[in-house]
Amino acid sequence: QVQLAESGGGLVQPGGSLRLSCAASGNILSNYAVAWFRQAPGQEREFVVGISRSNNKIAADSVKGRFTISRDNPRTTVGLQMNSLNSEDTAIYFCAARPSWSISRNKEDYSYWGQGSQVTVSS
Repeated sequence: QVQLAESGGGLVQPGGSLRLSCAASGNILSNYAVAWFRQAPGQEREFVVGISRSNNKIAADSVKGRFTISRDNPRTTVGLQMNSLNSEDTAIYFCAARPSWSISRNKEDYSYWGQGSQVTVSS
């Protein structure tokens, strides 16, 4: 098993940048495919970006070219760099992990979740 904890959320102005981190404990994160999801008020939790165990990456169309996922420390930490933020990016961001080589865009395929970190984009 692995426990996940997000950090780095907050308030940012439109056009700004923010970096989130997902820290793991209980197991090494390189054993898992990891993804970031987000959930805005009244909406379903949606896939944002993911990284496989072999470090292949995929991103939702809405964030391509703006958001980047990376294994900052292959054993313990995955980061999410978010640039050119806009109001539609406002949501709670969740880190998720699955004991598989491949990424999935389906939240049901992830066994482990962090508690979430609020990101608010507003002037």
